[in-house]
Parts: sequence; structure tokens; C-alpha cells
Amino acid sequence: MPASGNKEVSSVEPVEFDGKKYNGIRQNIGNMTLIVVRAKRGYIACSYLSKETAEKVGDIAAFVSGVKDYSEFFNAKIKKTTSWADDMGIREGMSVRKALELMDAEDLE
Repeated sequence: MPASGNKEVSSVEPVEFDGKKYNGIRQNIGNMTLIVVRAKRGYIACSYLSKETAEKVGDIAAFVSGVKDYSEFFNAKIKKTTSWADDMGIREGMSVRKALELMDAEDLE
């Protein structure tokens, strides 16, 4: 089946938040936007990605929902985490700012 006329391709792009640089992915898919921001030891993603799959493969991951762009993403609260993110102290209701800070911390204690 031929590709649609939409030539938009997703790629990793630099994203700055609170003076720190992260790798971000933003792609319009269907009726929502896929957003993922990668920190040193994990990532935060919109709920388009599956917590269950992230858990199964051992990812340090946290999830937000209802975000359409990076501005909304960075102001969101964490809705779900994998057990590995939970072990790092990332909790439901935590700000994305704090979760990224924990994922970027130099030591895990």
C-alpha cells in the first residue's frame, strides 16, 4: 500500500527544559501526538506507549497523559511508572520536572 501524502517523519530532536538538554521524539499519530523525552537513565512518555511493555522489557519509564506538545508535557504530572522507575523514587502525581531530575541523578541512592 502506498504511503499517504503526509511526509512527516519522526526523529530524535534536542529538547531543552529547565536549562537541561534531553532527546525528544514528537510525532503526530492518528488523533494524538506521541511524545517521549529521554533522560540519562530512563524516559517519560505519553500514554501512547504501553506501561506493560516497558515493564516487561525492564525500562525505567514514567507516563503522562493528555498532552499535545512539549509545553503540556513538561507541565504534566506522572500518571504511571514501571517498577524500576518506582525504585528510583518516581511516583504517581510527581511533576515531570522532578521525575527527569531523578532520572538524571548521578547516583541512584
